[in-house]
Amino acid sequence: MAKTKTIFICQQCGYQAPKWLGRCPDCQGWGTLVEELVGEEVPEGDVRQRWGREESPRAIGEVAEEKEGARLSTRLEEFNRVLGGGIVAGSVVLLGGDPGIGKSTLIFQCLHGLAAQGRRCLYISAEESLRQTKLRAKRLGAVSPELFVAAETSLERIIQGVEEIQPQVLVVDSIQSIYTAQLGSAPGSISQVRETSGRLTYLAKGLGVATFLIGHVTKDGAIAGPRVLEHIVDTVLYMERSADSPFRILRAVKNRFGSTNEIGVFEMKEEGLVEVANPSEIFLAERPEGTSGSAVMASMEGTRPILVEVQALVAPTAFAVPKRMATGVDYNRLSLLVAVMEKKLGMNLSHQDIFVNVAGGLRIEEPAVDLGVVVAVASSHLDHVVPPSTVVFGEVGLAGEVRGVSFGEQRVTESARLGFERCILPRSSARGIKPTKGMEFIGARDLREVWGYLFPG
Repeated sequence: MAKTKTIFICQQCGYQAPKWLGRCPDCQGWGTLVEELVGEEVPEGDVRQRWGREESPRAIGEVAEEKEGARLSTRLEEFNRVLGGGIVAGSVVLLGGDPGIGKSTLIFQCLHGLAAQGRRCLYISAEESLRQTKLRAKRLGAVSPELFVAAETSLERIIQGVEEIQPQVLVVDSIQSIYTAQLGSAPGSISQVRETSGRLTYLAKGLGVATFLIGHVTKDGAIAGPRVLEHIVDTVLYMERSADSPFRILRAVKNRFGSTNEIGVFEMKEEGLVEVANPSEIFLAERPEGTSGSAVMASMEGTRPILVEVQALVAPTAFAVPKRMATGVDYNRLSLLVAVMEKKLGMNLSHQDIFVNVAGGLRIEEPAVDLGVVVAVASSHLDHVVPPSTVVFGEVGLAGEVRGVSFGEQRVTESARLGFERCILPRSSARGIKPTKGMEFIGARDLREVWGYLFPG
């Protein structure tokens, strides 16, 4: 009989204590320590021999390389883009997002695309019955002979099913509902999540099965469970959306096989998630014309240029301290830019409430958004309309200079394709860009030159 012992584990950070504490010494959370029974660890020697993991060191030049085209390509190009070109055999991907955002729908559509190419896939539903899973499959049109499903929560039976079916892709929905009989704690506890995810990761590496783990998120938006869960997997994906928006943004925050700067844009419809091949047109579709406080900015998400609308509202404050609010851009960056405008341009914004928003629910974190924010705020404050055929981008320094940014040519090309005729950009970035038909470049060294063009007089 396996020996067990009682320990108290923090359900937020995984801190372990021999006795109960009201406050976790590690994450400072109150009432987060829960009593759990922990059994003896499963010896790994037999498991490693069973799944054929190579343990002996070898020269790196002797390691077999991945073949070209070895990635599994789904029929969702946006999903492939975020993963870095497709699914790597033996990789482990953690997918998180708010409840109802479309995690299971996205994965089911990807599995259908893989199964249609003859790839054997196994979907483990730990929260729904097989009948409920079949209803979703019929709604999405994802019924395929190579797509196997199972309603199971036991890790041991899941591993047995994988060894019997030998799929190329495995999906566990969700990891917080899986338990192992080796531990006496309840499913979803820190010890269960850590143990089950670790053994599934080892299974994926040993058998070369690409594995997707779907995880719940906490109120703070982080994936529930210990942070070690994000460390042991190869890729961590998050699905995001703004309130009451049909668009879903898939973003990679960790990727061992590709860039973490790429995003995928989807639109939720009745038949499932539909790819948005041209996000710029979607984000600019409802852009108001002839209205102050609006500026179009050319941003870069990975290798993809996306044009977004930056909106600003400047109004007199009724309080002693003016209010600043930023949605889609960094709040601290907004405060810095407002200070630069007051110092270098002589604008009196100390008694004005300022609200800035990136339309469409997209969050821009690159410094090239600075010039778009400054132009939108000035347009609202001066009640002067920015020409609708003008696009801007560039970083703004503390001295009021407009600094160069990367991928200038890609930004200009995308702007010209969407019908914009003028582009205000840093002078240093304009020097290396080839002339584009129908596009006028206006290189600016500082904000005063931008003002001279947009707000004359």
